[in-house]
Amino acid sequence: MSADQKTTGRLYGVGLGPGDPELMTLRAARVIAEADVIAYHCARHGRSIARSIAAPHLRPDHIEERLMYPITVETTDHPGGYRGALDDFYEEAAARLAEHLDAGRTVAVLAEGDPFFYGSYQHMHKRLAHRYPTEVVPGVTSISAAAARLGTPLCEAEEVLTVIPGTLPEDELSARLAATDSAVVMKLGRTFPAVRRAMETSGRLDEARYVERATMSGERTGPLADIDPDSVPYFSVAVVPSRIANPRPEPQSGEVVVVGTGPAGPLWLTPETRRALADADEIVGYTTYVDRVPHRPGQIRHGSDNKVESERAEFALDLARRGRRVAVVSGGDPGVFAMATAVLEVASEPQYTHVPVRVLPGVTAANAAAAAAGAPLGHDYATISLSDRLKPWEVIETRLRAAAEADLVLAIYNPGSRSRTHQVAAARDLLLELRSPETPVVVARDVGGPEQSVRVVTLKTLEPSEVDMRTLLLIGSSRTRAVERGDGRTITWTPRRYE
Repeated sequence: MSADQKTTGRLYGVGLGPGDPELMTLRAARVIAEADVIAYHCARHGRSIARSIAAPHLRPDHIEERLMYPITVETTDHPGGYRGALDDFYEEAAARLAEHLDAGRTVAVLAEGDPFFYGSYQHMHKRLAHRYPTEVVPGVTSISAAAARLGTPLCEAEEVLTVIPGTLPEDELSARLAATDSAVVMKLGRTFPAVRRAMETSGRLDEARYVERATMSGERTGPLADIDPDSVPYFSVAVVPSRIANPRPEPQSGEVVVVGTGPAGPLWLTPETRRALADADEIVGYTTYVDRVPHRPGQIRHGSDNKVESERAEFALDLARRGRRVAVVSGGDPGVFAMATAVLEVASEPQYTHVPVRVLPGVTAANAAAAAAGAPLGHDYATISLSDRLKPWEVIETRLRAAAEADLVLAIYNPGSRSRTHQVAAARDLLLELRSPETPVVVARDVGGPEQSVRVVTLKTLEPSEVDMRTLLLIGSSRTRAVERGDGRTITWTPRRYE
């Protein structure tokens, strides 16, 4: 503490808890009782919930600073707009408190809940804490109060809780709700209709609960779906509680959802895919891809070999016929050389046509590899698998030649394996008949994984022995460029225009 700070007062941000004065901490009560100045924010009507919570601890000789917001909705004629008006208000409020602190008075700024959790005190803290001795007294948040009043755990074991402001755009709300285990949405009031729609879009509406004025007079709780939007105040929250503690009822009918897990681990999952995986009763897939799915209590996992796609699809559809929610997982995108085709083929048989089947997209390996290398797929391209397990090599040769003659960039999947070693060399030799030996080739292995390697070679120097099933090849067109950057990295791109 500097010499000038020793002569000043002390600033406190005091968390008061969710509303019930008995939920204040002993520390908060003591700070309020001993402070010289009590400051609190309020709207134009002048009433303050924070002050009403702290009222039992106020003294007649307390100096009270009522920090009244100049606006209550996001409309103002201030030249800096809504944000400019608020910034001016916070600056003026901080200056008023600084006068007390400079005079040696102790200032306690009251905050409902916790001062650092969406609290107005934060704006005073940012403007004053670096100038004066400061202490923040934590408080019970509305989140904790809501869970307590609902009588249900928020999260258990490895579940993730996400706190979301209801002021986010509706599609962002939907994505956040879909991607998490448990959630609390704050700042309802006029945002409630959008929050409700986001709950429905993300498939969380049946789980969602509503809590209004937790621990205060007028408290109300109930299923979110039953709440009248016109009756929702600002001091309310939406809660999606722990699924472990609140298991969903058994579905009336099963379904199969085919999902793409992307080229590697959880970072590549979309919010929609996360939700489908979380909702599933059973996970079915090639063991390598099943292992990418986060474990969830009560969920049954069925891993199998990579060469039994039809059997796997039939197994998943039989589970769904028995009322189970089944997620069939693929690497990358399920519709690109993956499980979607196998599932839909079997699902078209008469005994399965009544089973609901959905396909959810994922980041495919070609897009992941292209992004890691630059933008080689920036113009027209063709995607070809070199695996001749399900189609003759003559068909592959015909398609390679046609794509090369059309001057398309080639994304080559399944280039080789332990049992298939000649395809890369044969494809290279064929393409060298039609393409320049200097054509850039991206050799991308384990993109997104721990052994990621992305190299740019030329068609003539492409070494087949360095290519395996975890490798994807991007072979440029006549327009594709490869340039070494200042950091030594070579990037590739294909221009979107022809001269």
